[in-house]
Amino acid sequence: MKTITVKINERTKIGRSILDLLHSFPKDKNVVEILESPYDPKFVAKIQSREKGLKSKNLVTVNPDDLWGSI
Repeated sequence: MKTITVKINERTKIGRSILDLLHSFPKDKNVVEILESPYDPKFVAKIQSREKGLKSKNLVTVNPDDLWGSI
């Protein structure tokens, strides 16, 4: 299966037609899977793991006077 990201303007007639076409495929056949998030799943997982670290106080401190040395 190939993943393709498409930006569709829902306000135009063609955009609505394309969305209607994609939604018309049977969901049980696993032909088309519509993902609403425009972000890469790896990026989302990375951000979520950072949020968990922030909540558990597992923080990385950065010296503002020496940014490159702190990285």
